[in-house]
Amino acid sequence: MEAPLSPRESGKSIAENSKDVFIEEEGVKKVAEMLYAERGCEVFTAQGWKQMNPLAPVCMSDDAVNWVFVVDTLNFSFWSDKDDEQCLVTYKDKTYSGYMSLCAAISRAMDEGIPITEASYFANMALDDLKHVLRSDNNVPMPMIKERHQALTEAGKVLLEHDGSFLKFIRKGGNSAEKMIKLIVETIPSYRDEATFEGKKVAFYKRAQILVADFWGILEARGEASIPDIGYLTMFADYRVPQALVYLGALRYSSELMKTLKEGVILASGDRREVEIRGCSIWCVERIREQLWDIAEQREGCKLEHVNSAVIDFYLWPYAKEHHVEMAHIPIHHTRSIYY
Repeated sequence: MEAPLSPRESGKSIAENSKDVFIEEEGVKKVAEMLYAERGCEVFTAQGWKQMNPLAPVCMSDDAVNWVFVVDTLNFSFWSDKDDEQCLVTYKDKTYSGYMSLCAAISRAMDEGIPITEASYFANMALDDLKHVLRSDNNVPMPMIKERHQALTEAGKVLLEHDGSFLKFIRKGGNSAEKMIKLIVETIPSYRDEATFEGKKVAFYKRAQILVADFWGILEARGEASIPDIGYLTMFADYRVPQALVYLGALRYSSELMKTLKEGVILASGDRREVEIRGCSIWCVERIREQLWDIAEQREGCKLEHVNSAVIDFYLWPYAKEHHVEMAHIPIHHTRSIYY
């Protein structure tokens, strides 16, 4: 079977053949300048990303590392069918929605004595047990609960082959981001985020890349060896960052695509338009990174190589959340998928 293009190669190929999504070089330069102005910001580090999530484990014990694995395995499809009807989870007197509702639910379960981070438990847990763990404060359930159950139990069975330890599993990839991605997507089906575009098999691997990025943050927190080829990671192609890229003028949708999205049309996973949005977002961030490195080299004589594409995503995702009101006129694309 033909191997798919890597996420970076996929982004380039899709951008070169896209019919409805376009990269705007002037906007790319504008975003690169914006990032350069904030280059000393803590978010441009592995630890900065973890500190932005107040529910992420502070100590990095093996159980805490498995918390990261469970959350990343369930990290998909949080958008609501209606904006005013969101799944809400309250934890320690604070109410969360979206991705943070998942983090809150997993942490709540741990406090309740549910061994949700133990592979021996979640590999065999019943659907009703997961429904209880992910229960909402209101009558709006977390979407795709059956798919989440399948993804989690499948992943748990993989960990059981490695003494239930994510650390033992991921170390089979050595200290290479590329090898870790390959290990994850070849071993755990729900991470196999691929599509076909112009007759080519392409890959995005959004959740697999986040999992490796989170592992990178874990290594940094534990003071252990880092991942030399962490720059292999691209941005994590979802529905929030593309919206930010359009808002910032680095990405442009055709008038037809914009009309479709504003009408709330749900794009099927693998739909050409969905693939173009994700692929062009990847290549857009690559162009932003290249511009940023060029600016730094021209002005400082260095390339800011620690600001890789994944770190730029670390900046853009919370930027999109923080500016959601200003960006409300730009629609996100809606796709029900286990991949993001």
